[in-house]
Amino acid sequence: MNESLTTFVEELKKEINSYSISDDQSLEAYRIEFLGTKGKVKQAFGKMKDVPAEQKRDFGQMLNSVKQLAEDNYAAHKQALAAESGADDSVAIDLFAPSVEVKLGSRHPLQIVRNEIIEIFNKIGFVVEEGPEIEDDWHNFTALNIPFDHPARDMQDTFFVHKDPDWVLRTHTSNTQIRVMEKQEPPIRILAPGRVYRNETISARAHCLFHQVEGLFIDVDVSFSDLKQTLLYFAKSLYGDDTKIRLRPSYFPFTEPSAEMDVSCMICGGEGCNICKYTGWVEILGCGMVDPNVLENCNIDSTVYSGYAFGMGIERITMLKYQINDIRLFFENDQRFLSQFTD
Repeated sequence: MNESLTTFVEELKKEINSYSISDDQSLEAYRIEFLGTKGKVKQAFGKMKDVPAEQKRDFGQMLNSVKQLAEDNYAAHKQALAAESGADDSVAIDLFAPSVEVKLGSRHPLQIVRNEIIEIFNKIGFVVEEGPEIEDDWHNFTALNIPFDHPARDMQDTFFVHKDPDWVLRTHTSNTQIRVMEKQEPPIRILAPGRVYRNETISARAHCLFHQVEGLFIDVDVSFSDLKQTLLYFAKSLYGDDTKIRLRPSYFPFTEPSAEMDVSCMICGGEGCNICKYTGWVEILGCGMVDPNVLENCNIDSTVYSGYAFGMGIERITMLKYQINDIRLFFENDQRFLSQFTD
């Protein structure tokens, strides 16, 4: 190799080895002079363009050895200075120190109860179906036999996304039932969980966003007795074998006859407490036989088929299960609250 190139490399090595480093300031000065973007090592690599092609390989190897020498020298002095100041990382490591606790997350209480409800009904043949949260008037109101003058259509109760034609944030998951009945022939046995929206003032007992689970069973010769036995099975599975239910007459546009279902209070066992308002009963869902008009709206022959439907708010059931007194806690993402739940 050209003697001048060899001499240049040797002189650079001598400079690196003879550089005086005694403190952090001189160490930084060394780094800038030899390893900086404009340092001597970088400048040395710049000479490659002037080296004949047949010598580039040998010269490149020599420069790599110089770079490695400069880096090793820097690392050695840095470690030595750190050891002198007591900041040596190797000294600070305690192999017997306890590990840092890693906090594990937990499922949201609403998700825990939702999954439990779905599992209970899965065991008797109900399958989960989902529908859109932004819905048209037909699937959210008209097909469900809700009259045009019904209060649920009023702006005070429904979030309208678009008017004429009406598109709304669904007020219940019954829209999923309609969509399934339109595309599937009986028998139908579905569960429709999901978010729903209503224009209500947010308080400890109400929210503009909440979650529902609705069930639908359509087949030949389905009776109110079938509905009652299904709901009794659900209540006992959710709250225990000693749970009792009662059905009170009610009104829903899409079921006839309609009822609201109460369960014996799981807190006091039916003896009376502040949870059940000293009645011994707690309302958890609405239900009834599917109105023949709803079946006909979905092109299902109401003279051949009948069915039942039910719907419940997951928040209400979760509040009763865990004795939570403020629905707003479910939406605040407070880790102190959420960390209390496991499934």
